[in-house]
Amino acid sequence: MGAPFIDQLRQEFRAGFFSTESGDLATYGRDWTKVHTPDPLVICFPESTEEVSRLLALCNRSGIAVVPSGGRTGLAGGAVAANGECVVSLTKMRKIGTFDPLALTLEVEAGVVTEAVHEHLKPRGLTWPIDFASKGSSSVGGNIATNAGGVKVIRYGLTRNWVLGLTVVLMSGEVLRLNGSLEKNNTGVDLRQLFIGTEGILGIVTEAILKLSPLPGESDVFFFALSNLNDVFELFAKARSSGFLINAFECLSNACLQVVLQNRGFSAPFAEAHDFYVLMEIERPRESGGQGALEGWLSSLLSPDEGVPCVQDAVLAQSPKEAQTLWAMREGISESLSNLGLLHKHDISLPIRRLKEFIETWSRDLNENYPGLKPFVFGHIGDGNLHVNLLKPEGMDAAGFKAVCAKADEKMFGWIQEFEGSVSAEHGIGLLKKHLLAYTRTPSEIEFMRGLKRVFDAKGLLNPGKLLP
Repeated sequence: MGAPFIDQLRQEFRAGFFSTESGDLATYGRDWTKVHTPDPLVICFPESTEEVSRLLALCNRSGIAVVPSGGRTGLAGGAVAANGECVVSLTKMRKIGTFDPLALTLEVEAGVVTEAVHEHLKPRGLTWPIDFASKGSSSVGGNIATNAGGVKVIRYGLTRNWVLGLTVVLMSGEVLRLNGSLEKNNTGVDLRQLFIGTEGILGIVTEAILKLSPLPGESDVFFFALSNLNDVFELFAKARSSGFLINAFECLSNACLQVVLQNRGFSAPFAEAHDFYVLMEIERPRESGGQGALEGWLSSLLSPDEGVPCVQDAVLAQSPKEAQTLWAMREGISESLSNLGLLHKHDISLPIRRLKEFIETWSRDLNENYPGLKPFVFGHIGDGNLHVNLLKPEGMDAAGFKAVCAKADEKMFGWIQEFEGSVSAEHGIGLLKKHLLAYTRTPSEIEFMRGLKRVFDAKGLLNPGKLLP
């Protein structure tokens, strides 16, 4: 089937439309996960929605499975092509279109890099407030397909809050243009939302109309040192009730910080090590007396009138460069951990009120039953999202490590289910987590999702094997 399909591509599309070069197959056939070996049939590089439409129609007629591909920064295998699929890379669809200064919207193609949107809007005093460490590589289409979160969710929410309109191509080749730039459209089921966060199993997003926000005002970045988990959540409660506008509230363990310091060569922010750290960014108060109120609040954390302070030490960035360095201590964790060795990692979500209980329960189980596993915990405490990582001990082979982690996971996901959490907070389900979906979704929910898949992709050719078990 492969050779005739390649011949059809050659006949029906322009020169340079596709590649079967081994390097391209390996590069575009995978995302940031390394579990599955990429083995696509061909990589196609459409330059317009019309080309995507013609390509999918041809694949549908020919029975060729399709894998959409953007920046490939996902960590769940959602963009992996390991079974002779046609990869549809949107890297050549990077046009930034009409900016509407009245509606505060921006039209973009799905291949536009997230950071490019930020840079395009910055001179206008605006932003698309989707922000995370991989913004220099991730694409708008991938953000939409996974309903990406990131470090500013506590203030701005998820990607779906910032998408007004979508252009989507179905497996049949049909093009849907959904909602346009309407803020209000109360006319039944919002089909646009069905394509946000469903990992490309229903259709391929090719264009979007983004909703914009004013750039936040000048910000203050704090790095707090704390003795224990109780103090982390006490600080969060105090921050919530402070009246200041919180942009981010990020937590990391001392183990995470030490890895980043060693990997990046940064100087330690404090003279002594502490069990936990919090990076908090707030918008600097603009009203008269606001800065004094902020300084007073900080003093109350370090030297409260009554009781023991929840904060042991604190650093306030004195310049944009210092703020950038503090942020790098948080955003550099994943990359730094990857240099240590074999990791077992999960991206999970809990109701904020249950986060502390979960972390304590999970940590206690690891200490008592798996003392050889070294945990690295960090995440977006402000929105309930944790990144939990286990490092393979020296002397343990990969197979043994995988078996031990599987036992630990069984308990962990049981607690996630009990605490009404999610097995995936922001990276999706993809190939790697579909066996875990039942911990978060009921059988009825999964069957309804299957029903939607059958409606939009009757032959099951679009990103097959992803998300649904």
